[in-house]
Amino acid sequence: MKSVLEFSVFFVLLCSPSTLLAQDDDFVFYSDLARDWYQGGDYFEWTSTTEDNDAAVVNVFYRTWGDPTNPKLVLIHGFPNSSFDFYKMIPYLEDEYHIAALDFPGSGFSDKPLNGYNYMLAENAEIVDHFVREVVRFEDFALFTHDRGVSIGLAFLGDYLDNPSPGYTINYHFLSNSGMFLPLANLVPFQMALLDAEAGPRMIEAQAAQPRLTDGDPEALAFSDLFAFNDGRRALLYVGRYLLERQANETRWLENLPRSPVPVAYLWGLTDTVNPVRIPIHVWNTYLNDREVESSFWILPTADHYPQRDRPEEVARIVRMALTGQIPSRESESAFMRRYAASRSADDAVYVGRSRIAELDFPSSIEYTPSGYRTAN
Repeated sequence: MKSVLEFSVFFVLLCSPSTLLAQDDDFVFYSDLARDWYQGGDYFEWTSTTEDNDAAVVNVFYRTWGDPTNPKLVLIHGFPNSSFDFYKMIPYLEDEYHIAALDFPGSGFSDKPLNGYNYMLAENAEIVDHFVREVVRFEDFALFTHDRGVSIGLAFLGDYLDNPSPGYTINYHFLSNSGMFLPLANLVPFQMALLDAEAGPRMIEAQAAQPRLTDGDPEALAFSDLFAFNDGRRALLYVGRYLLERQANETRWLENLPRSPVPVAYLWGLTDTVNPVRIPIHVWNTYLNDREVESSFWILPTADHYPQRDRPEEVARIVRMALTGQIPSRESESAFMRRYAASRSADDAVYVGRSRIAELDFPSSIEYTPSGYRTAN
């Protein structure tokens, strides 16, 4: 049976007509994982730059890990989740890197206003800029993006490239599973319903009416707490509208990749059915394959939409390889592929080399004729 305290907290979350303070120390946690994540973080204030938000102020949750003197890594999460999506991967990297992650408004432990607030990708890119400059003060860092966060990262990259004095350097760019090119996505009914003015609210209210988990699988329990915090299940109705903004801007944002001087590692969980592998194949061939700057493409054969959760050690290994100069050059990648394939296990990522269409120069001692293969004179 739910406690009186839980009912009172839920009532406050449900009925508040304005932005809630994210620092809700009375929130009832059922998950030790979620509680520890929350208690390890901090907040900064953000004044919205989106016109229809009327300069609303929200509190944004963030966390850092590792030695501040180590190389820097910024993690950008997707929808419908939060920075907690990286909880399995971070332990494999925090001894070598100083890591920072945040929950965008509407997600995780950040504020989730339900009073007509617009959760915009372009503004999220501005939040990243503010976060690295003013909050964690990173001057040189790698950027890891996933899902909705890929669009945020591409918009952020465009702002960075167009700013002659951004105040920091992006030294590496990681992109992971995302519907970054929607014409090739396989959107599920839940995503489509969020964009229906009648079906969306009904679906969200039905979900919000479901009781919270109070025990069971630790990861599921943690996500239940994260969605309950500041009425996050209802916020999904508004955050999910990002698909409209992505559709309108995806080509412009993707075109930031070929003009970027930042090295890229592109990694994809093969068994993702919402964002199937046809998406990265198209994006790689169209925007990344012909770049002169270092670019690599990795397929994780046993990972789904969340490779950082399905294969966290393997994703961390790719990050480490990229950031320590282990990605092959164009000239050496074929030899690298043979060496790498000889030692990889069935679960390890597959390295995909660049496509270079050139006429083969076979030894000339044997030649083909319609009559048969003959030794050349």
